[in-house]
Amino acid sequence: MGFHLNRVSLDVKKGEVLVLLGPNGCGKTTLLKCINTLLKPEKGSILVEGEDVFGMRRERLSHLIGFVPQYHTPPFPYTVADVVLMGRASYLSIFQQPSRSDVAKSEEALELVGLAPLKDRPYTQISGGERQLALIARAIAQEPKALLLDEPTAHLDFKNQLMVLKMVKKVAKDRGMGVIMSLHDPNHALLFPDKVALVHNGDIVSMGPPGEVITSESIKKLYGIDTEIIVHEGRRLIMPFV
Repeated sequence: MGFHLNRVSLDVKKGEVLVLLGPNGCGKTTLLKCINTLLKPEKGSILVEGEDVFGMRRERLSHLIGFVPQYHTPPFPYTVADVVLMGRASYLSIFQQPSRSDVAKSEEALELVGLAPLKDRPYTQISGGERQLALIARAIAQEPKALLLDEPTAHLDFKNQLMVLKMVKKVAKDRGMGVIMSLHDPNHALLFPDKVALVHNGDIVSMGPPGEVITSESIKKLYGIDTEIIVHEGRRLIMPFV
């Protein structure tokens, strides 16, 4: 199966959250994989702080880009603290043990996402939302300049979806990270990011502030459904016609 991206150009600043919004199969995950060098585009370049990611050693790349996947099933019931400490792996040689500084940085990441009280719990025995926060903490422990998240709210309940998205926005602002994440829910894309890029058939068809690019017309083009934009106390919500 082939995936194609065309005329894609993104610019994310420090502390800024950009959401990729579009239907399944439109190219969101493919784009994230290209940025993370898991796929190589035939043309164009991907720069982080002016450096081409495809010319970097893997260790250097991990110091610039943190990645949070949709799913993660550990082969062993590591503690939450151990999972987060794995974010320091790129700073260590093969047989080197984590230093006090490495442990301190991972504990700081746990504090930032609010998981310090669960640090000694098995990662496999915490909730889905807490596991997603642990993966975000692991990425923070890498100390990257940019953070990529592939549908971080997939398979989470309503409360945990909001918890994770609020934390992503907080991390971006507090750590000055540029964040790119893919989302399915247009209402989430209205509420949380600084910018939204609408992805349709491998193209970025529109990009800008959420309130400007997410309209009934653009949702119709992306998903083929009729919706109405409702404004309540200054907040915009999308209501589908059913």
